[in-house]
Amino acid sequence: MPIPDRALTDALTLAEELFARLRAASLDPPGVTRASYGEGEAAAHAIMAEAARGLGLEVTADAIGTLRMVLPGSDRGLPAVAIGSHLDSVPHGGNYDGAAGVVLGLATAAALIAAGRRPRRDLLILGIRAEEMCWFPAHYLGSRALLGLLPKQAPDTLRRVDTGRTLAEHMRDQGLDAKPIREGRALLRTDRIACFIEPHIEQGPVLVEEALPIGIVTGIRGSLRYPQAVVHGRHAHAGAVPRAFRRDAAMAGVALISALDARWAMLEAGGADLVCTAGILATDPAHHAPTKVPGLLRFSLDIRSLDAELLSEIDHWLKTEALRIGDARGVEFDFGPPTHAAPARMDAGLRDLLMRAAMAAGVPAKEMASGAGHDCATFAGVGLPSAMLFLRNRNGSHNPDEALDMPDVAAALAVLARMVAELLDQA
Repeated sequence: MPIPDRALTDALTLAEELFARLRAASLDPPGVTRASYGEGEAAAHAIMAEAARGLGLEVTADAIGTLRMVLPGSDRGLPAVAIGSHLDSVPHGGNYDGAAGVVLGLATAAALIAAGRRPRRDLLILGIRAEEMCWFPAHYLGSRALLGLLPKQAPDTLRRVDTGRTLAEHMRDQGLDAKPIREGRALLRTDRIACFIEPHIEQGPVLVEEALPIGIVTGIRGSLRYPQAVVHGRHAHAGAVPRAFRRDAAMAGVALISALDARWAMLEAGGADLVCTAGILATDPAHHAPTKVPGLLRFSLDIRSLDAELLSEIDHWLKTEALRIGDARGVEFDFGPPTHAAPARMDAGLRDLLMRAAMAAGVPAKEMASGAGHDCATFAGVGLPSAMLFLRNRNGSHNPDEALDMPDVAAALAVLARMVAELLDQA
């Protein structure tokens, strides 16, 4: 049974108010800043908690700061349907990345309450901590900690990039406790969760270009990253050393990146799911000059795919190609420590339910992969049926110009509320 339009309209008003409050509480021109385990993130959690209490939800926070907001079902013994996302942001970022998922979760609860619907199962709305890797060098920090997957030494070894202080110190500042992480203890029982749904703004231009309000995510690309790769060559005079005697680190690095680009084009033409990025490319500022052959080049690689085997194959190819180029050019490649995140496939049944809800609500949608990482990958990775709903967003993400239009929020809310109502009433 669909949720009445009036209930959806009131829920949309709540969503709009929450977005405005979040912006005001974390404004840091030219955007917003909600640092992981910092003041802005804490303010966002307080705003969500206050709104949840106003709806009559059960509101708690666990030892690591995860916000839990529950609309009770009639059978508390059944596993809950969970909706959520993170509430931190990048520095001077946009107001919607992450936060949209928590706001839409609360708006869905508000719509159900306004419609007089008491679900059979609990609806659990999660405000997750610390997803943005720009603050602490660990992917999906908050959701992995929640599920007991973060390394036990993380509280004392991870340092926030802007302060140099440890994760444990920042947690302690907010009255939180790193002990569960140090013990490797999960704070969320997966057997008490039926499924996890994460609404999120799209972070690329696909929905904008195709004039669609929402997308249904097929999977979250895994990543192979080398954030601290280096080419070691030898500094030399730009005019005095012939090509054959040079050990040019910059040329060698560019040759590897160019070869990677060519391989990407070939694989993509064959239908492979792959994206490759060289995000850093820098010679040594203490030595570089227009008249000097660079003896050192620092670079980063970020390679993503839905295919874990393809990521492994690309990794092997990279090392082999680097040896070939290094031998030919007299340099050495040091890729440094890698970081990996496994691909995550979204649940086929939940995807089908989302698509049927979109059709019933008259909202056009398409299935698409997510190139960015999300907390949803953590939940899918432990075997929980998981789904993501993308909302159209102009101007990309991780910047002050994120633009989420309220008609698109209304479209997503109509789809999500219909889907969640059906899930909540299942035996």
